[in-house]
Amino acid sequence: MILAAAAAALAAATPAAAEAGKPPITAQTARSGGPLDPDQAKLALETVDLAIELFPARAAIAGTATLAFTAKQAVSRLPIDLDRNLPVSAISIDGRPLPRGAWENPEGRLFVNLPAPIAAGRRFAVTIAYGGTPHVAVRAPWDGGFVWTKTPDGRPWIATAVQGEGCDLFWPCIDSPTFEPARMDLRITVPKGLKAPSNGRLKGVETLPDGRTTWHWSVARPNTYAIALNVAPYEELTGTYRSRFGNSYPLQYWYLPGDEAKARGLFAELAPMLDFYESVVGPYPFPDEKVGIVHTPHLGMEHQTINAYGNAYKKAPEGFDWLLHHELAHEWFGNQLTASDWDDMWLHEGYGQYMQPLYGRWREGDARYLAMMLKQREQIMNRVPIVTGTSRTTGATYFDRGNVPDNDVYVKGSWILHTLRELIGDAAFWEVTRRAVYGRPDPKPGNFAPRFGSTAEYRRLVDQVTGGSYGWFFDVYLNAARPPELIEARDGDRLTLGWKVAGDNPFSMPIDVAVDGKVTRLAMEGGRDSLTLPAGAHVVIDPMARVLRRDTAMEAVRAQARR
Repeated sequence: MILAAAAAALAAATPAAAEAGKPPITAQTARSGGPLDPDQAKLALETVDLAIELFPARAAIAGTATLAFTAKQAVSRLPIDLDRNLPVSAISIDGRPLPRGAWENPEGRLFVNLPAPIAAGRRFAVTIAYGGTPHVAVRAPWDGGFVWTKTPDGRPWIATAVQGEGCDLFWPCIDSPTFEPARMDLRITVPKGLKAPSNGRLKGVETLPDGRTTWHWSVARPNTYAIALNVAPYEELTGTYRSRFGNSYPLQYWYLPGDEAKARGLFAELAPMLDFYESVVGPYPFPDEKVGIVHTPHLGMEHQTINAYGNAYKKAPEGFDWLLHHELAHEWFGNQLTASDWDDMWLHEGYGQYMQPLYGRWREGDARYLAMMLKQREQIMNRVPIVTGTSRTTGATYFDRGNVPDNDVYVKGSWILHTLRELIGDAAFWEVTRRAVYGRPDPKPGNFAPRFGSTAEYRRLVDQVTGGSYGWFFDVYLNAARPPELIEARDGDRLTLGWKVAGDNPFSMPIDVAVDGKVTRLAMEGGRDSLTLPAGAHVVIDPMARVLRRDTAMEAVRAQARR
């Protein structure tokens, strides 16, 4: 996802039939992730086959979804998440229809009563026919749902973005991060003249007698919120990327008619971005499918192998399109590495945000990197901890306790990674990153698969790779809202520095001190250290901004703005 601060009035007119925020959704449907229903925990999702048709003239959909499960324990009831605005017309189990009284969907969770219990270890399939008027996003992608709008020449332009509310806004699923199917097939039917780029590889396009087309896509191990529908009279740019790892894979950009010149400029940015990611992180995770970008009527989202792009081809002082780069980052941090609970979302967004300054450094050097990092630091709020250690929904991750958007999962997450890299060094930092992303330090095409990760695992990896113990670091930066404060005290020619942190626990973060331009690194063992200063010396603490700490200047700016 992207920073809420980037919302910058991206408002697209919707047809009269598609009123923003309507039909309303229940609290259950609005919630994605969090503690798992006990009956859902008895299931393992194996595959999904989704056939879905879009009706732009009335902003409606109709679908049939077949979900194949394996029962980990005996089950007699299936709880499947689906917005109740999409009523179910039929359900079958392994091809056998159930009577209409066998299911109910009072609040956005479809409960299916099975005719007989299914034994542990048995594989079975449930087929659900449903349809109706799906929820229309108020302000996609920050509010989830459908966007039904028009291209400049008046033809349908449709997209979904559902990270906050989850997959159940348009298809039956288990709306929890670890319920990724091993494979999902999508068969998307759209009116004549429209195209439907989506996740994975295109298996074929069938033209129906009346001119409608059905687009068959197949994707392996998709992140559930990263499944997307995109419909418009798209045109396409294609290419082949030859990786530094010796393999090649397709590049595709689906753009609106009339935008070819701008589209070619954006498409040209993909290859150097991919080279950056493959050089500093590792192989592109989905070479058997594609690197896909699609122009959307909302700002953007990390839809797996079909990233949404709606940044209006804006030029930037950094010399590259930040939105394209940020969403591409999520192929590694979000789709290859997926948080096992949304409480660990900083692994997606912190890394995704940190990649842009690192790309600036890769392109132009340290000056650009530091300029971009300082810009991010101005946005850190320090209102709530980034990680709580409890199972959380996406809403609880992206909003503070007052339901106010909170971007610290992005910018503070990025600064935590910056501080960690400065602390443990580049070699250790990138080994930790590769182990977190790929599950191994030596990724090569074909020797890894998408995986789940957590903050607890990440902390263990840092200790494992470095041979140290860095609990003190993560306890303060991730689990406390308030950043460490550096207290300075002078006694004659002696400068003493001490860290003040929540709980007054030991915090041994080294700090650089420049004395008349000469930099000395204080070890700060036990949280304190000192040095003797020459008479009249000019002192600068942390001259290269290597450490995230309390920023009283920004606190004063915010206090003034509140008056």
